Parts: sequence; structure tokens; C-alpha cells
Amino acid sequence: MPLIRRSNYWKDVSPTGAIADFLTVWKQAGRNRWTIAVLAAFATFCIFSLMTQEEAKGPPPRPEIEYITTFAADRSDEEIQLSNLANQRRKERLAAEKAKRDEAARDVYRTLGRMSGMDVEKIEREAAAERAAKEKAEAEAGAAAAARAEALSGE
Repeated sequence: MPLIRRSNYWKDVSPTGAIADFLTVWKQAGRNRWTIAVLAAFATFCIFSLMTQEEAKGPPPRPEIEYITTFAADRSDEEIQLSNLANQRRKERLAAEKAKRDEAARDVYRTLGRMSGMDVEKIEREAAAERAAKEKAEAEAGAAAAARAEALSGE
């Protein structure tokens, strides 16, 4: 059995029939045949001239990736642990400094509030209650999300 079969489409196509059909239509057009032929050629020329002027750009070239490494590739586990500990100490020191700055700013605002005649202690209690309620709501939402995830993974 051959892989490519002959198509039955081409058995009905005859170049002599096509030429005969063209001559029949050409004769039926009468005086307007040259006008129609020129307009058809002009339209074809316009379409092809537009197509040849089109610019098509392909996708941009893929970027070259350069990996920037800040650590030596041959570090030992001990060096990594020491680096992590030093970084953690630095983070804790910076957090403590930020906490001191924040407390100093709160002291300034407390003083300003007292000088303005506000009940600073009452405002702080209300703010603490709001923070506690917000933290509780976030904890409950996190627990609910974890429970939904657990239920979905268990199915």
C-alpha cells in the first residue's frame, strides 16, 4: 500500500477547460473587458505592493543570563553557619536600634499629647486593644486557612 495516494481532485481539473472558460468570460465582457482587466491587475498590484512593504520582526533574541555570586562556591558548612550567625546578630542589632528609635518617637508623641490635654494612657490602652483584636483576627484567619488547606489535601 503506497504511503501517498493520488488525489481524486486533480482528475476533474483540465487546463484546456480552464482556458476555454476564460475565453468565454473574456468574450462576454464586451467593451469593458480591458477596463475590468486593468482594474483587476491594478488591485492585484496594490495588494502585492502593500505586502512587500510590510515589515515583520521575529521574537527578540533570548537574553544571556549572567549569574552574580557573592559567596565563594567552595565555602564549608562551618563558614556558612558562621556567616548566618553574624547576619542574624546584625539583624537583631538593627531591630533593637529601630525599637529604641520607635520608643523615642512614641515618647515625643506622648509628651505632645499630654501638653495638648489628651488622655495619653487611655489612647494607648485603646490602641493596644485594637492591635490585640487585629492580631487575634489574623491568627484565626490563618488557622482557618490552614484547616481548609488540610481538609483539601486530605481529600
